[in-house]
Amino acid sequence: MATVARLQLLQLHPHPKLLKPCFLSPRIKFKLPNFCFSSSSRSFSAFRCLSSNTDQIRQNSSHNEKDGSIVGDLLNYLNESWTQFHATAEAKRQLLAAGFHLLNENEEWELKPGGRYFFTRNMSSLVAFSIGENYNTGNGFHIIAAHTDSPCLKLKPISASSKPGYLMLNVQTYGGGLWHTWFDRDLSVAGRVIVRSDDGSFIQRLVKINRPLLRIPTLAIHLNRTVNQDGFKPNLETQLVPLLSTRCEEELPESKEQGPTKSSKAWHHPQLLEVLSEELDCCVDDIVGSDSIQGAGAPTMFQAMRRIVSCLAGENVGEGTVERAIRQSFLVSADMAHGVHPNFMDKHEENHRPQMQKGLVIKHNANQRYATSGVTAFLFKEVAKIHNLPTQEFVVRNDMGCGSTIGPILAAGVGIRTVDCGIPQLSMHSVREICGKEDVDTAYKLFKAFYKTFSSVDRKLSVDEFFH
Repeated sequence: MATVARLQLLQLHPHPKLLKPCFLSPRIKFKLPNFCFSSSSRSFSAFRCLSSNTDQIRQNSSHNEKDGSIVGDLLNYLNESWTQFHATAEAKRQLLAAGFHLLNENEEWELKPGGRYFFTRNMSSLVAFSIGENYNTGNGFHIIAAHTDSPCLKLKPISASSKPGYLMLNVQTYGGGLWHTWFDRDLSVAGRVIVRSDDGSFIQRLVKINRPLLRIPTLAIHLNRTVNQDGFKPNLETQLVPLLSTRCEEELPESKEQGPTKSSKAWHHPQLLEVLSEELDCCVDDIVGSDSIQGAGAPTMFQAMRRIVSCLAGENVGEGTVERAIRQSFLVSADMAHGVHPNFMDKHEENHRPQMQKGLVIKHNANQRYATSGVTAFLFKEVAKIHNLPTQEFVVRNDMGCGSTIGPILAAGVGIRTVDCGIPQLSMHSVREICGKEDVDTAYKLFKAFYKTFSSVDRKLSVDEFFH
């Protein structure tokens, strides 16, 4: 079987080692799909310049390194994290280097106070946690959660397609992308494949092709005269199809096999499989298999919390130990936020227009598209206030739809207090997104402050006691 497993398209930029240079997300240190546990230029120096050049960003922010800026580290991490699998692999590498112990979900755990541990699931989801030296059974979890994935184009199980003179790749749209931004850009392929080894066993391999392979060309203005008046509205099934190469009829005879019964070797173009085999240093025939991923809706977090409590409690598990731990826990859902767009200010409610470089945004929605409540917002802002860190508020206009994130999914599934927050950005879900580097450092400082200060703040607030 020659099925490519979970390969997706990525945009390449003129700098060959740079992907998504302006995608500065608040997924600090460990970029997770679900959770992480823990008990200027010379002429215009007065302005902050927008840039898509990694080297320039690093140069402009180098003076902040002494102050502990993490922007350079974040860019390095993002450049490694082409897909959710690569993001997880890089987080795994960093955790091991930091002294965390890798756990296996299929084996018994031996956890100790003061220990630092992590595990991966499906190599697309990662849970890392540290245990306080003074841990007591029933203590709560302080959690920061974020995504490893982002909107992209994924190859269909049968990706091979051809039209007169061209070889094409059939793709699926994943997530709510701004798909018109994917046109007329150099694209490549990255993801996970399953490879047959010499002894007949199967191993997982990550692959990323660091050179342009594909392009989705737009139609010439001469053939689409009204596009600037009517807007660019491509059909996502028939017009969002990447070109792989021009076709040489003599070298690529048309297969007579059709439909689901055709040979698996014809599911993907030989040129694509050849590129993958070269990158993986294996034979084309050794590339097999397909996989599914684990998302925020999976019970991974709750299962991990239960195992941690049970392991540390030993035989001293009392009534409602796990439930009491959850009741005392708090989740920071760290996604991104809609910064006010200077050309579309009317898209924001006038009193809730988050600005870049002005701090982390706390997101509210009465219909719980975000999981923030009045209590959780207060607690999180109190932590920020103690450490003199700025926060902003966002609520969507009543005449517009509201996005969502993993916060409500996890909050409803586990019953944990949650605040949804994020760095303000422009061009959200575009192939290239923008945010401010000061906001990255502010988010990092606030997340650290959350781990250090939240317990003392939480102890001062009583919500469910009866007052006369």
